[in-house]
Amino acid sequence: MKKISLVLTLFLLYSIPMTVFAAGYGAAGCGLGSLVFGSKSGPRQILAATTNGTFGSQTFGITFGTSNCGDHGLVNLSKEREIFAHMNYTGLVKEMAQGEGEILHTLASLYQCPKDSHQTFGSMTQEKFEHLVVNDQTTSTELLSQLENELTQHPKLASSCNIKLSALN
Repeated sequence: MKKISLVLTLFLLYSIPMTVFAAGYGAAGCGLGSLVFGSKSGPRQILAATTNGTFGSQTFGITFGTSNCGDHGLVNLSKEREIFAHMNYTGLVKEMAQGEGEILHTLASLYQCPKDSHQTFGSMTQEKFEHLVVNDQTTSTELLSQLENELTQHPKLASSCNIKLSALN
């Protein structure tokens, strides 16, 4: 009986890491952290796990199949951006006014903008801030709508980010 338990334990320990890496995310698992930091092993996975825990995106992603946790339908990614903007609205507005910040870079990642364009994304939001946040009554949904309008008109971001996903809502 001990031999069977040992063999079964070894089999499970061997198969779990292979399953994790085959799924397209690293040791931190799926979630916003896997989208932002990728699947490379090492300290990045600590940051990925921290991001997942901070934003609760892993639990949400597993439940709804978003954040690299399942099928990435067009509507799912759009819905994820809406929820992210709503949950982080105050910090997002502040960082848009400054043109930089972790929340803003995460939003750029949710638009699938390449990392090398995150600074351009931030600069654009700072430059167009008055169009994005019209007044203190602007909702997160209105902000995203205005942001998508600005992204489609931006020479670099229109071609490097994935804006079309929100058109389904």
